[in-house]
Amino acid sequence: MKFDEILTEIGEFGTYQKRLYFLICLPSINAGIFMVISVFLLGVPDHRCALPGVENDTYQIQDLFHERLVNRSIPPSTDEGLTYDECNIYTDDGSEYGGFSRPANATTVACDRWVYDDSVFDITFTSEKNLICDDELLPSIAKMLFFAGVLVGALFFGILSDKIGRKKTLMVSFLLVIASSIALSWANSYAMFVAMRFLVGAGNSGIFMTGFVIGMEMVGPSKRIWAGVVIEYFFALGLVILAGVGYLLREWRYIEMVAAFPNILYLSYFWFLPESPRWLLSKGRVQEAEVILRKAAQVNGVSLPDKLFDEDSSDSSAPQGQIWHLFSSKTMAFRTFVIFINWMVVSMVYYGLSLNTGNLGGNFYLNFTISGLVEFPAYTLCILLLNRLGRKWLHCACMVIGGLACISTVFTTLYARDDLQWVTVTLAMIGKVGAAGAFAVIYVFSAELYPTIVRNAGMGASSCFARLGGMAAPYIADLNKVVHGDFGRALPLVVFGGASVAAGLLALFLPETLNRLLPETIEDAENFGKTLHGEKEVYVNDAYSPSKETKDNDKNGEMLF
Repeated sequence: MKFDEILTEIGEFGTYQKRLYFLICLPSINAGIFMVISVFLLGVPDHRCALPGVENDTYQIQDLFHERLVNRSIPPSTDEGLTYDECNIYTDDGSEYGGFSRPANATTVACDRWVYDDSVFDITFTSEKNLICDDELLPSIAKMLFFAGVLVGALFFGILSDKIGRKKTLMVSFLLVIASSIALSWANSYAMFVAMRFLVGAGNSGIFMTGFVIGMEMVGPSKRIWAGVVIEYFFALGLVILAGVGYLLREWRYIEMVAAFPNILYLSYFWFLPESPRWLLSKGRVQEAEVILRKAAQVNGVSLPDKLFDEDSSDSSAPQGQIWHLFSSKTMAFRTFVIFINWMVVSMVYYGLSLNTGNLGGNFYLNFTISGLVEFPAYTLCILLLNRLGRKWLHCACMVIGGLACISTVFTTLYARDDLQWVTVTLAMIGKVGAAGAFAVIYVFSAELYPTIVRNAGMGASSCFARLGGMAAPYIADLNKVVHGDFGRALPLVVFGGASVAAGLLALFLPETLNRLLPETIEDAENFGKTLHGEKEVYVNDAYSPSKETKDNDKNGEMLF
């Protein structure tokens, strides 16, 4: 029997798989937390130069009693009253300050002491190390290096899981995240901070990716769409939990420690989480795979035949392809390019909108909580519409509608009154819904577009491009540091929205995969979506039969990935 046939026999998503899938989904909560925790670790509180000569200065000390000393601090504009410069003060050049005035020729110098507003954060790594003014790009670099770690982790742990197995790779990922995140909470220098964040990103990538694969490899073909989307609910739950933890603790070291702790509990998976039987078969370890499958059948209340596999049953003889085969023709190269662009943009927009929460105005913690909650209806809509609208049109709709909502924030930010701030937040959240939905769809869409012989390679390369988008996201989210004022606050959303609309429209050039027999070879992929020799395209459950070879490769037209 083939592996998918056995899964159909024991139940495509029976009690055994449900238990296993739930266990795999739990670490995704922490994966979601670590992916956006930099909002709390590297948040930039409102700040100003400390007032010279004022002891116990706080951000709130700005009253007229200190006016003579206040005149040493530089107001950015006359209409903002006693709101002072964040980076410079007037130098005391020996001139007498008559009354409350300062010399007309007074010069400025960079201040070396700051006070921070503690209404949102008590302490962030940014405020602790004064990563502001001349060093204001360092937090963005730290965020970028985290996503670089995610990229390296995707490559390294992807290879490792194929070499030593899914279960062992998952354990190594847990250990790496535990060690690096605990070390991070004690970091006392910028170099140590970014190094540990890089390792956390790598380990976190290994946890989510390997867990995702374990869950998918034990689920039957007709249930893989559900399994591929439902795990995203747990990821979004992590964002909501993080908002609560951040609100209660307010200090970056404590927040990091709380995020690290559950991974210690996940080490217990070593004793009761099975290895992927599909991987065992690929390595020729037939008896071990059979033991796991028989246990699954027993839990599901199903009987299996006495003989499941021959001793030489293995997937190692299946035809293999290489990544460069995706560029073997103009058609394949163009489709691959469109898929890569969409992965990169959807990742950039998704994480960029999460990191941009602090720039929206209003209550920071409420905005962040809503940013996580809006993902739940996004994934629900994907489940409901994926087999109705089709992959292409649903993905395009998510990208375009979300992108247009982001672009629209420029009008509310520049022209709406302060009491209409909720409109800006609402538009940004619609953008997040679109990005989250598109992220869920692109997983399924691209997996069905890539031919079987290069599907894993194609998905791995797509994931790499997604990480490149994630690396760009912090810089775009921090554009307000370069362009100041209301337009600076709106600019990141405009960039995210424009890129989302462009990528979504580009996806319309891809063929639809809904209800179509999936490509097995490179030739199948090149002809996919085309009408050849006047024949109509082959659909699943059509009255006529596809070729015998196609039947053998994909008997029921089931989605493979």
